[in-house]
Amino acid sequence: MSTPFLIVIGLLVIALVVVLGMGIIGLARNGGTNPRRSNKLMQMRVAIQLAIVLLLFAVLAVAN
Repeated sequence: MSTPFLIVIGLLVIALVVVLGMGIIGLARNGGTNPRRSNKLMQMRVAIQLAIVLLLFAVLAVAN
């Protein structure tokens, strides 16, 4: 596998954990009183997951 792909995937995984943590902390602090922020965090999480999956497919395609 290519090192730049792995670095980008690693950074995206870290970003995913940060966004997920922000959502969990936001729900724990105020019970999710701001649904727009919760929705935006959910959209960010889904977009990051999509990017990770697409990059993993790209890595597998390049490896073969």
